[in-house]
Amino acid sequence: MDQGTWQLVLDSLGPLLSGTVRGTIPLTAASFALGLVLALLVALMRLSSIGVLRAVARFYVSIIRGTPLLVQLFLIYYALPEFGATWDPFPSAVVAFSLNVGGYASEVIRSAILAVPRGQTEAALTIGMGYATTMRRIVLPQAARVAVPPLSNTLISLVKDTSLASSIQVVELLRKASEIAAPTYEFFALYGVAAVYYWVVCLVLSFAQTRAETRLNKHVAR
Repeated sequence: MDQGTWQLVLDSLGPLLSGTVRGTIPLTAASFALGLVLALLVALMRLSSIGVLRAVARFYVSIIRGTPLLVQLFLIYYALPEFGATWDPFPSAVVAFSLNVGGYASEVIRSAILAVPRGQTEAALTIGMGYATTMRRIVLPQAARVAVPPLSNTLISLVKDTSLASSIQVVELLRKASEIAAPTYEFFALYGVAAVYYWVVCLVLSFAQTRAETRLNKHVAR
């Protein structure tokens, strides 16, 4: 790279960091939090004794896992306004990513719940605990240890998937890089810097995942 390109890269570090902090990270956090709530609900529906709930949950998971995330994003932002449901770019992205996380994470949570010995649930119900109390105090704490690694991977994937939000005009990291690169045609340099930013965020999350797994294992060991 020549001196002008290096100067452009240096000048772009601040704006790209702003795009990460103000766009990518909030989008990831909001989508993952809402997605986890939805995933837990869908997982419990999949485990329900009510056939209709199981069928609805299976259908939802099938749709989410069987269609591209970009198509889901376009359906929320571009297609729903045809039916009067108009969304701004950022909320549209949050809804689309949350629905996507909910579909994938629900299977992780369901598997983690099934990994808890059924006898513990039966014992809790026998001593008078209700279903909700049993799930909250007995099952979910144990399931969390099993679910942390795959859910962490889902979160890391979500960080990278947020780059798709640039296609619906959400001002996040990739969008910022594109805006800076467009008038200068320095796409390789700017997209390279954006890739480094994504990499650093994922490294931080990977470190947090390792720490969380270590703490959970220590807690179980006690």
